[in-house]
Amino acid sequence: MRPTPRPLTLALVMAFASSAHAQTTAATTTRAESLQPIIVTANPLSLDSDSLTTPASVLQGERLTMGRRGTLGELLESEPGVRADTFGGGASRPVIRGQTAPRVKVLSDGSEVADASAVSPDHVVTVDTLLARRVEILRGPSALLYGGGAIGGVVNVLDDKIPTEVPENGFSGSAEVLGSSAAKERAGAVSLTAGEGNIAVHVEGARRRAGDYRVADWTDSRVPNSNADSTTGSVGLSFVGSRGYIGAAYSYREDDYGLPGHSHEYEDCHPHGSTLHCGGHGHDHDHDHGHDHDDDHGEHAATAHLRSKRLDVRGELRDPFAGFSNLRFRGGYTDYQHDERDDGNLGTTFTNRGYDGRLELRHKPLGGWDGVIGMQASRYDFASFGGAENFIPKTRTQSTGVFMLENYQWNDWRFELGARHEWQSVSPESGTQPDYDGRATSLSAGATWNFVPGYAASLSVSRSQRMPNAQELYARGVHFATLTYEKGNANLGKETARTVDLGLRKTDGDLRFAVNFFLSRIDGYIYGNTLDRHEDFRLIEYTQGDASFAGVEAEASYRVSPNLSVAVFGDYVRGKLRDGAGNLPRIPAARVGARTDLTWDRWGGFLEYTQVLRQSRIASYEESTSGYGLLGAGVSYKGKMAGTDYLLYLRGSNLLNKLAYNHASFISRAAPIQGRSIMAGIRVEF
Repeated sequence: MRPTPRPLTLALVMAFASSAHAQTTAATTTRAESLQPIIVTANPLSLDSDSLTTPASVLQGERLTMGRRGTLGELLESEPGVRADTFGGGASRPVIRGQTAPRVKVLSDGSEVADASAVSPDHVVTVDTLLARRVEILRGPSALLYGGGAIGGVVNVLDDKIPTEVPENGFSGSAEVLGSSAAKERAGAVSLTAGEGNIAVHVEGARRRAGDYRVADWTDSRVPNSNADSTTGSVGLSFVGSRGYIGAAYSYREDDYGLPGHSHEYEDCHPHGSTLHCGGHGHDHDHDHGHDHDDDHGEHAATAHLRSKRLDVRGELRDPFAGFSNLRFRGGYTDYQHDERDDGNLGTTFTNRGYDGRLELRHKPLGGWDGVIGMQASRYDFASFGGAENFIPKTRTQSTGVFMLENYQWNDWRFELGARHEWQSVSPESGTQPDYDGRATSLSAGATWNFVPGYAASLSVSRSQRMPNAQELYARGVHFATLTYEKGNANLGKETARTVDLGLRKTDGDLRFAVNFFLSRIDGYIYGNTLDRHEDFRLIEYTQGDASFAGVEAEASYRVSPNLSVAVFGDYVRGKLRDGAGNLPRIPAARVGARTDLTWDRWGGFLEYTQVLRQSRIASYEESTSGYGLLGAGVSYKGKMAGTDYLLYLRGSNLLNKLAYNHASFISRAAPIQGRSIMAGIRVEF
């Protein structure tokens, strides 16, 4: 068995490592653009990614197109510090620095995405990757403006559903089609904006269909129930003036996808105190022997069907009144329903209905300080009913927060201060459980020092608090997607995390790099503690303990010539309970990799290899995961015809066709990583 590298060794290696995705692209002109500072809109101070005190990544343009995936987690998993909590071909959530939902917030242009993805990894995040114009990832304390619960980070997906300007020639748009081999995937999207005077109208739609995906050295060569079918559409209208805009959009999304590994074999399992009992009460509970795997409670053809209807309102006004330079508003109402079916029969239904609103006011400089104040409010009614997985009672969650972010520039130093205070109440419909009412305060401070032109060192510290959600408080029942019986705890308190983030980056010249070290110590960390296990089924209870997360993210690239660049990259995170209480579950393994990019005229190409190391630091009742290597390559051509820009691309992933398991996934053994796949596509912009 190959020993796991020590964290310090990995940190030293990856301090000079890089993700070429952030530094190189497939054409010389695109490369020149990508090396310019990119404004991060999720930061209300409109700072570029090179000026933030904590790391940020931005996917847009050709880089976003070449990295297309069907789900959000898979799209982002090649970014430093980001992995995917995969669940077959239909759902995946982003995992940032070892944390996922509810500690990672997903936003739609600054507004909360209201779905059921925080409840379980088999619930899709309802943002369409084909219609995304840009994706921003904030890691560390800068994410706290969107809630103290965003300890891991924030993913902000920007789209064009509400126009912010009238097209210069009265009409603009894009269209894209693609296909891939491993899942026989076919997908397409179209986006159109038209306008005249002060009125702009936008229409967009996307469709994706994929079958069960292929896996190397796997029974029947494909993962059963890993198929996916998704349809999205939106129509928006805006009034655009000289000082800003206001607009609204209606969106509809419908998904049908399979649930690999879903089994009713353990539907009669229930707890007796801290012990799991499976089978009738007349039988002894034996952890070493289960019941017949071939009986009527075996694996079913389980599928999920969701429908999401959403109304968004967005607006921005420059110089709204004296003392303020900008006002920005985001609001939305969501009607979400998710049905789970077994062999076509309706099982459990999950619904989430409610609204959220966010108002930001940027004030003019006061004593050299430039900043933003704002407030945010939301109310959601969540319910599950019918079927065997009705494990969360109907609850109403209301949240209100006020926040501020201030920025001060002094010579080569930039200082940043942030604060957020929020109130939250969770009220279950059942009178047998008490209501939860709490408040939390989060504070952050950071500094960036440009000690030499092109170099910057940064330090940020934060104290953030997260309050428990309805699932952690009140869950009680079987959850087949994760093969668990969940027990909530109405006595849970809030988490308090203290985080330090230290970074060093070089942003000019042929050699560029960025490295960030982070350490979070979380008091009262809420997690699902496994009390007992019967075969593959576990009894978990939400409890609290002191935890720590430490790690490093690094990237470096070198431009050998105008047409050739090379890069190395890597990341590592260690999550554990303090005082020797054990490791935390599903912490991603460390990884390192290398990439080379070559361009010639309108042609571009890349070759990339990523080595994911073995994960043997595991929690109780968890299995270690072997390391694996992934080889990828791609080629693209950028052209122009009749005033229309187009991009042709071909990309191969897992070209060595390795059988690999994602340690961050609940169902890694039932749904391994997709085997060798070739994707081809064309994107047209006009």
